[in-house]
Amino acid sequence: MTTQVAPARERPLASAMIEIETVAGRRLRRLRRAPGRLVGIIMNPIIVLVAFGYLLGGSVVAPGNSDYTEYIFAGGLMQVGLAGITPTAVAVALDLRSGLFDRLRSLPISRAGVLIGNSIADWVMGLLGIAVVTVAGLVLGWRPHGDPLSVLAGFGVAAAFIYAMVWVGIMLGLLWRNLETIESVGGLIAVLFSFLSTGFISPDKMPALVRPIAEWNPVSAVVTAVRELWGNPQNVSGFAATHSALVVVLSLSAVLLVTGVISIRRYRTSTH
Repeated sequence: MTTQVAPARERPLASAMIEIETVAGRRLRRLRRAPGRLVGIIMNPIIVLVAFGYLLGGSVVAPGNSDYTEYIFAGGLMQVGLAGITPTAVAVALDLRSGLFDRLRSLPISRAGVLIGNSIADWVMGLLGIAVVTVAGLVLGWRPHGDPLSVLAGFGVAAAFIYAMVWVGIMLGLLWRNLETIESVGGLIAVLFSFLSTGFISPDKMPALVRPIAEWNPVSAVVTAVRELWGNPQNVSGFAATHSALVVVLSLSAVLLVTGVISIRRYRTSTH
C-alpha cells in the first residue's frame, strides 16, 4: 500500500512575492512601451535645475555665499518624486476605467499585492529618473562633499521620498477617475510642496507668514537631511531642520500609512 503525499503548499510570503513580481513586471513592460512618461518625469527637475541654478544662479545668494547649484540640487532631485505623482495617478485611473483592476480582483491575487506591484514598477522609473537627474546635476556643477556612505544614504532618503510620492499618486488615481481633476490636483500638490519648501530658497529669505509652512513642509525635511548627508550648503534653524532625520521618518511613514490604507480600501470597493 502506497501513501500519497499531498503537494507542498506554497508559503504565503513566497506566493505574495511572486504576485508582486508578476504585477510589477507587467507594469514595467507597459512603461517600457511608453518612454514619454519617463522623459516627462526627468525633464521637469532638469528644467528647474537649469532655470534656477544655471540661468539665475549668479543673481541668487546661497547660504554662506556658497554655490547656488549645490544648494538647490537636493530640491531639484525631489522634483522627480513630485513630478511623478500625476503620471502615476493617471495610469491607475486608466487601469480602473478600463476594467483591468476588476479582472485582477477575479484572480487569486491579494489586493495589496496588486497595488504594491504597481508601486514598485513606478518606483523603478523614479530611480531611473534619479540617475539621469544626478548626471545632469554633475554637469551643471553640483558636487557631493560627504563620505561615500553618507552620499549613498542621501540617495537612499531621496529614493524613500519618491516611493512615498508614488503612493500619493496611486491614492489620487483611485479616488478620482476624471483625468482633468487628477492633473489639477497632482499639479497643485507638486507646485505647493515644491516651492513652499526650503528646496530653492533659504527660509530666512521668506516672508514671515510663509516661513513656518516651509520649515515644516516634509519636502524641506527631506531636502535638509539629504543636503546634510551630501555636505551641501544650507541654513539650518528651527526644530524641523535641526531634527530633519526624525521629521523625515515620521512624515514619510505617515504618508505611506495614510495613502496605503486609503488606496487598499478604495481598491476593494472600486469598479469601472
